Amino acid sequence: MSGLVLLSLIPTVLLGFSALLSAAELQRFEHAAKADGSLSLLVVGDWGRRGAYNQTEVALQMGITGEKLDIDFIISTGDNFYEGGLNGVEDPAFYESFTRIYTAPSLQKQWYNVLGNHDYRGDVEAQLSPVLREMDSKWLCLRSFIVNTEIAEFFFVDTTPFVNKYFLEPEDHVYDWSGILPRKSYLSNLMEDLDMALKESVAKWKIVVGHHTIKSAGQHGNTVELNLQLLPILQANNVDLYINGHDHCLEHISSSESPLQFLTSGGGSKAWRGDVTWWDPKEMKFYYDGQGFMSVQITQNEVDVVFYDVSGEVLHKWSRTKRISSAVL
Repeated sequence: MSGLVLLSLIPTVLLGFSALLSAAELQRFEHAAKADGSLSLLVVGDWGRRGAYNQTEVALQMGITGEKLDIDFIISTGDNFYEGGLNGVEDPAFYESFTRIYTAPSLQKQWYNVLGNHDYRGDVEAQLSPVLREMDSKWLCLRSFIVNTEIAEFFFVDTTPFVNKYFLEPEDHVYDWSGILPRKSYLSNLMEDLDMALKESVAKWKIVVGHHTIKSAGQHGNTVELNLQLLPILQANNVDLYINGHDHCLEHISSSESPLQFLTSGGGSKAWRGDVTWWDPKEMKFYYDGQGFMSVQITQNEVDVVFYDVSGEVLHKWSRTKRISSAVL
């Protein structure tokens, strides 16, 4: 992964004054764009089922599309291993649901993964462990982190700890909250770090990635806690795209409140047919209750999003342009 560089973020103290660096708690990765400054990537979510529920077929089409687009990396929106995450770094599910499935040459690029609620039902530290990166170098999973490509900056957010029901009404599920408690401090620090990083970003495009929905017409619907706590931060900092999984569908919702677009790519394996609620057609640009994935292509003045089904057929396209600043000093 020659395009990937990890920068250590270390707080600096000058003459007794603490100088706050960008995203002091968020690791930052530099991933080079193409020589012409453009960037191409794929997004898939809710996939890890040892090839079942068409996971293998989706992976095949991802490989074909990835080669056509000459992708730079892949984003996973979480729920990487069903039903309960990994039980340790030696869990065979890592090979059976990831390494063995995504074998196409075009998919041997860096994978940037966030955790989903199902991942928190297993050994979270296993997915975060460098041992997995030694087993398969394309794997990289952290709770929250930043990927900077200069042309675009990606902010990966750990959304599961925001959701109250996992703490208050876990039913028969056991969640691994190691590293999260005390929860209030964890979330406060995360939101502060994210807000600071977004404010300091000079990227032309700002993209936030999380597992849970903010706006969705799917089975889970809107995530109330993210609408109250995360959405205001995104809107205040002119974020362009919020990309998520969680609902097992493909979906594009616009916002009447800001230019922010909500993109769901949660069709990596098992989908929920017919599970959709009514949404204002002025905001609902696209909804598909089947399996598939998404591509994003970015240049200095344009972003192009395409959704594909399990056969690789194009289902929906969306583009946005921005002016290139003429102010060159």
